[in-house]
Amino acid sequence: MSDTKQTLTSIWQLSSHDKPYPHLDQDIEVDVAVVGGGITGLTSAYLLAQSGKKVAVLDAGSFGRGTTGHSTAKLTIQHDFIYDELLSHLGKEKAQQYYQSQQDALTFVRNLVQKNNVECGFSDEDTYLYATTHHGEHRLKREKKAYEQLSIPHEWVTDLPINMKIRAALKVPNQAQFHPLAYLSFLCDELDKKGAHLFENTVCKKVSHKKGSVLVHANDGHTVTAKQIIAATHFPFIDGGGLYMSRMKADRSYVVAGTSSDSWAGGMYLSAEQPKRSLRGVSMNGKHYILVGGDHHKAGQGIDARNHYDALRTFADEQFNDFQAEQEWSAQDLTTLDNIPYIGPLSSLQANVFIATGYRKWGMTGGVTAAHVLADLIVDGNSLYADLYKPMRFHSDPSMKHFLTENADVAKHLIQGKLQNDYEDVRELDNGQGAVVKHNGKRAGAFKDDEGALHLVDTTCTHMGCECNWNHADLTWDCPCHGSRFSYKGEVIEGPAKEPLKKLD
Repeated sequence: MSDTKQTLTSIWQLSSHDKPYPHLDQDIEVDVAVVGGGITGLTSAYLLAQSGKKVAVLDAGSFGRGTTGHSTAKLTIQHDFIYDELLSHLGKEKAQQYYQSQQDALTFVRNLVQKNNVECGFSDEDTYLYATTHHGEHRLKREKKAYEQLSIPHEWVTDLPINMKIRAALKVPNQAQFHPLAYLSFLCDELDKKGAHLFENTVCKKVSHKKGSVLVHANDGHTVTAKQIIAATHFPFIDGGGLYMSRMKADRSYVVAGTSSDSWAGGMYLSAEQPKRSLRGVSMNGKHYILVGGDHHKAGQGIDARNHYDALRTFADEQFNDFQAEQEWSAQDLTTLDNIPYIGPLSSLQANVFIATGYRKWGMTGGVTAAHVLADLIVDGNSLYADLYKPMRFHSDPSMKHFLTENADVAKHLIQGKLQNDYEDVRELDNGQGAVVKHNGKRAGAFKDDEGALHLVDTTCTHMGCECNWNHADLTWDCPCHGSRFSYKGEVIEGPAKEPLKKLD
């Protein structure tokens, strides 16, 4: 793998043959415009089209190539230690709703795949939340009590199907895994059959309102006029006074896929302890891969990202015989103040604009849940889970604590970035290297590609002015404040930033 090639390509992307779709090249009018072509957006569009709505889906890149295409693609209701937390802070009714909504999502995907014989590597699997320490086992016991209160099917075990020593694990049966891009390809085909408009490589910059309709403005000047719009763009591309940048944090995590001489016993696994370790298997092109994930940190604030990949490789080497890493990639996930996604109307002033975000690394069931909530709100005017997920909620505990902590962290990094003075010498950069340098007396970002060409950008994030840091492993400029990411050329990879970094001579 070339040092200067962005290592953002997942095993799903390497093994999928996507049908290309055109970009928006004219003004159109539909019932619902969906911005974002991941699992949330395409599932929303599918449900709306099934109900008879005229739908358009627009994506800044290619469908599924964002967060969905970088997932480990687990379909499970076992979302780390969420249920004990929900019972403690929100009570049994809302904890039960969260579980049921995620179970509904899993059941929906399973039924859709089976009914239509979708070839997407779907397999039923047991999931395991396992502990290797006394503290981890104590947390597992508390989570087990929450399962019992909520009637979540589970089993307490002291051994795993794979060769790993543990103290205990919570096993949840009848969960699933799949190939996310193969599944999305099916949804796109179904949308095609329904006459939906599908547009790729169409960047949506803003929305406006006119005579009860909402206009989505693309960057080339064309518009989509709709009765409602859904922003399913990972980080909402519109804010509408919701201050979502201050009510979510962005975390990066890493995945290494490789082969082993060990036979894979099945199952999906997540460690109770930090640093997190996630495991699942997948057969592809006649080979069986083990996906090892984890090592998360706040976006733009980790150590050299190469170290995170190395840590996962070391874990895999210790756990599996003859492990040979073949592919690696990173993912970015958003977490809300209370760990429950924001799904619903953007704000009380824009009730015909809907958002879905903040899945906290559980976007496969989370995205399908969001699609059902949004489709119900648009078609029926209500959803059983609307109150649980409403975006404008604010719980004093733990929301206030997290709100203050996260925004204090943003302020700290905003100031630190402006004060940095440990610049590299651009003349000492080797091909394939990037660094913060001084250019004409000011802070700048430099990258030298394989041919020795120098790419200089202003490292000031175009979102709110924080200074971006260099990510050596992915060859990107990452903002430590709100998680915006840019290519070494300055192009936007992840929001909330909409504009590229300024190029310097």
